[in-house]
Amino acid sequence: MAENQRPLEDGIVRDFKVNLSYGRYLHLDEILHAQHPVSTPEHHDELLFILQHQTSELWLKLVLHELRAVQRQLAKDELRPALKGLARVKHIQRTLTEQWSVLATLTPSEYAEFRSFLGTSSGFQSYQYRAVEFMLGNKDRRMLSIFDAEPDARSLLVEALETPSVYDEFLRHLSRHGHDVPVELLQRDVTLPYTFNEDLVPVFKRIYSDPEQFWGAYEACEELVDLEENFQLWRFRHLKTVERTIGFKRGTGGSSGVDFLKAALDLTFFPELYAVRTEIGVPR
Repeated sequence: MAENQRPLEDGIVRDFKVNLSYGRYLHLDEILHAQHPVSTPEHHDELLFILQHQTSELWLKLVLHELRAVQRQLAKDELRPALKGLARVKHIQRTLTEQWSVLATLTPSEYAEFRSFLGTSSGFQSYQYRAVEFMLGNKDRRMLSIFDAEPDARSLLVEALETPSVYDEFLRHLSRHGHDVPVELLQRDVTLPYTFNEDLVPVFKRIYSDPEQFWGAYEACEELVDLEENFQLWRFRHLKTVERTIGFKRGTGGSSGVDFLKAALDLTFFPELYAVRTEIGVPR
């Protein structure tokens, strides 16, 4: 055996005519041949651009998978597995945020070489990203029309629109466990975007004032705050990556670009969980 080699053990499987191989299990032929640059001549950096967005979509698929489970678990008052799911989503979010640092290596000059070939395609059209927003409470029925030409995508969004969000399910869980959640929140139209309700703040103040008694709810509140903060960090990194790559040009999908992305930073998922922080420690 040559130097700097390890022996191949006898037990290592070599025959894959019958046995399942790594490549077949993962469908690597399909995945690794799913990158089709459109620039002519093909620009070196377009592969980076494609892979950045494809891998993001794969992670978003897993986020949706986990959030659906969290919704079901909260509906059945299975708080501990729901918290585990939220923790996994948080790790995925960190990975998604870090990915922007790779795309940020694409300079304005390099991107300009192939941007015109992208036509009207845009990350704004990511239906999985919109579904995640819907599942967290930022619902917007107007988005459905963008996917009229993609029935499966539209169907996924309609389902997310019409299903109680993670926050809706959490508030229902709190109500079933003796917390005085305003009845209008328990009976609200879940297809509408969630908006701030000041009467919910005392509910969270009670939980935060006695974490030992309400430990499960207290921990869930903090997990949700972590999730929203991670989402906002992702939005901010997206904004800054776009700004350093194209400046203040309009987006390929027709948006105003950076200004449009800035407006998203004002959107919130769980407003009362932030509002309660002003009240903690304040005498009644």
